[in-house]
Amino acid sequence: MDREPSGQDDAPKKEKWGWYLLLLVPFVASLWVPFYNKLTPELGGFPFFYWYLFLWIAIGALITAVVYFATREPR
Repeated sequence: MDREPSGQDDAPKKEKWGWYLLLLVPFVASLWVPFYNKLTPELGGFPFFYWYLFLWIAIGALITAVVYFATREPR
């Protein structure tokens, strides 16, 4: 519970805001339909539309983990 005065505590938080912009990448990639509005190339019999979105689920989880570890407070 040792907290620094409020003026000194804000500086590290301002440096980390850029990491949160990385969270927009999977959001934009999955909501911008012209990126993946096609059937080819197929992967394992699945049209591009489906495997592209499934791939972004894994990429989004990875990006979320990177942002979490980059912005968490040290113990």
